[in-house]
Amino acid sequence: MASDFANATSGKKAKITLALRKLSAEGLFNSKQYMTIISTPFRQEAQDRYLTYALSVVSGRALPDVRDGLKPVQRRILYAMLHDLNLKPTSSYKKSATIVGQVLGNYHPHGDVACYEAMVRMAQDFSMRYCLVDGQGNFGSMDGDSAAAYRYTEAKLLPIALEVLGEIDQETVDFRDTFDASKKEPVVMPSRLPNLLVNGATGIAVGMATSIPPHNLRDVVKALLLQLEDSEVPNSKLVAALKGPDFPTGCQILNTKKELEEIYETGRGPIKMRADWKEEKENRGKKQIVITSVPYMVNKSQLVEKIADLIINRKVPQLVDIRDESTTDVRVVLELQADSDVQNVMAYLFKNTPLEQNFNVNLTALAPDKNKVTVPMPMSLKLMLQHFLDFRKGIVRRRLEFEKKNLLARLHILEGFVLIFADLDKAIQIVRRSDGRSDAAEKLRAHFKLTEIQSFSIVDLRIYQLSRTNIEEIRAEQKEKLKRLAEIQKILDSAKKIAETVKADLEHVAKEFGDNRKSQILKDHVQFEIQADDFVVKEEVFALVSTDGWIKRIRQGNDPVVSRLREGDSLLVAHPLNTLDRVVFFTSLGNVYSMAVTDFPSSSGYGDPIQKHLKFKDGEKIVSSYGLLSDLDLGHINDYQFYLAEGQEFILISSNGLGFQTKIEGLADVKRNGKRIMKLKGEDQLRTIIEPDKLISLISREGYAITINKNEVQERNAPAVGISLMGFKKGDSLALAVSWSKDREITLVMKDLKNKKISLKEIKKTGRGLKGNKLPVKSEVVGIED
Repeated sequence: MASDFANATSGKKAKITLALRKLSAEGLFNSKQYMTIISTPFRQEAQDRYLTYALSVVSGRALPDVRDGLKPVQRRILYAMLHDLNLKPTSSYKKSATIVGQVLGNYHPHGDVACYEAMVRMAQDFSMRYCLVDGQGNFGSMDGDSAAAYRYTEAKLLPIALEVLGEIDQETVDFRDTFDASKKEPVVMPSRLPNLLVNGATGIAVGMATSIPPHNLRDVVKALLLQLEDSEVPNSKLVAALKGPDFPTGCQILNTKKELEEIYETGRGPIKMRADWKEEKENRGKKQIVITSVPYMVNKSQLVEKIADLIINRKVPQLVDIRDESTTDVRVVLELQADSDVQNVMAYLFKNTPLEQNFNVNLTALAPDKNKVTVPMPMSLKLMLQHFLDFRKGIVRRRLEFEKKNLLARLHILEGFVLIFADLDKAIQIVRRSDGRSDAAEKLRAHFKLTEIQSFSIVDLRIYQLSRTNIEEIRAEQKEKLKRLAEIQKILDSAKKIAETVKADLEHVAKEFGDNRKSQILKDHVQFEIQADDFVVKEEVFALVSTDGWIKRIRQGNDPVVSRLREGDSLLVAHPLNTLDRVVFFTSLGNVYSMAVTDFPSSSGYGDPIQKHLKFKDGEKIVSSYGLLSDLDLGHINDYQFYLAEGQEFILISSNGLGFQTKIEGLADVKRNGKRIMKLKGEDQLRTIIEPDKLISLISREGYAITINKNEVQERNAPAVGISLMGFKKGDSLALAVSWSKDREITLVMKDLKNKKISLKEIKKTGRGLKGNKLPVKSEVVGIED
């Protein structure tokens, strides 16, 4: 719609501008005399201009037309190749640079890179189900290799492209001015090929997008014929005929019949794609997995690299190596260890690599509305088929009317020939006595009562064409043309015969270019279950966590104390675990996170910042961390304070002395986003997490301390702010908390490094919420050494 307006007005603007410049140069026009200042709200002006831009992108670039299935750039490329360069399938190849230049210079006022990429895509058999362009040279690959520069490659049209373009010279479609009004271009191609469904389309516009999967030509034609026979045919029958997408790269489709019916009825939904694979046996009982296809639009080299990374990082211990042996066919070989469970390996790869991928369908395209204005609209399969059939009926009618017009014109000339053959000698005598072509034509018109067209056609005849044999040929041609004219008129007068012609065209296209499906739709596919433990090599390690939040793992044969750390950083804790365990992190913002030990980077360097693996918020820091065992050993837990178990009780205390007691459960299921365990007000932060005992001692940074009973700490089953456990003077906050039942000495870490030993019995027992008594310390308390 916007592109129609833009093309209609651009030519007029160009002509007006040229005229004004000419008048100005001759001194006949002064722009200041005709200048008018119009006041308009900036908001309204910005909105209007953005909407104009949005409509231009939607209709002029990003979305295909439901009738020919082409975006404007594709349409212009095909038209320039046929009309301007005559690059038919029987012609020689021509440089891609010539084609791109022709398109940009005459039809498409945009970038050469985008134009060339659009042409390249139409030549890629892994992108298009039925290619329209025959490319010679490097046109890219499934491995993500880009095509060679357009100065090196050549192209011409493929035979199937003529089914998109073939009737364009028969007045079957409307034409409009190009961007500079120097030429005409077709509004839409008179495509006999149902190109939008056959080749699909993807595009992102402003506020909308399209994502249409490719389909098999024979299946699409079957669905079209069902729709042609009965416009009220149910969606289920159409989907049964169409079957589902047919991707150029093959692959399996896992959707159920019900899911496919819903997708094609609503125009939206995910198509589940899975790579084809098979198991091969080698010598000495060895097995290997061979991947023979990949999901549509998946980069094969990146897929191989992803699987190789899993092998290097020992995420799939059953896999030994990967080789890409692909030629024209895909063949990626995965070497297996002896006695490996093939289905378990494939289950892991399907879950963790692009071997299983979704194609999200969005059937949005440009289509004529009731007022015959082209607008973007969401569609169902049924609506797409009906739009194409209505379009083809209109094309057939216009094609027949064009043929009828030419037949009538030729019959009119033949009638003149028949008239003069009745008195041929007189006609020759008139011509011989005439003064030139015009005089002869005028005299013939006067004598034989001919029209101007008839008279000039007779004058232009050669002498040998006036023989008796030729008049018989003319009468035979006249008879044949009258017969064809009657046939055309019968078709034009009958909607049924128009539909039969459309049917014949579709059947011809399906017979000529149809092929077997490449994608198999699995009715009863096997959903493999992953046994997670099978993909972890059990190994005793230290999971290291630094004060600045860097993590890594090292083998337990190494000393964690001497492990490499960033300058200014220090070791917070070294968890002696194995690779089947997890580590749980409590953070300053009141969140808890869980991470598998196998996800810790195995590194002799600094490791990784934890934000690389978990979604920490800005300013969020680790307060403490605990090991979560896969195989719970209570005796081992008692030997080491940094273990915890599911459902274990904790007391959470914030910097402002607020706290509560809770059970923390479901730690193994906590995702990368974390789980809220404590609500915090203002700038308050979670300061410490302790296991509850009979008594709890709290010490502030300025050295004030209190001891309270555990019973004074309320229990909560959900994240809460808590109650006041200790009060503080202005500027003071909690430094640490300790739970205990038997007296023991602790060492306070002081800011001036003069650490202080105290007995917990020295801290006076009071009620909760008090500021407490001052300890004999002269510096700020920053931590504890137990």
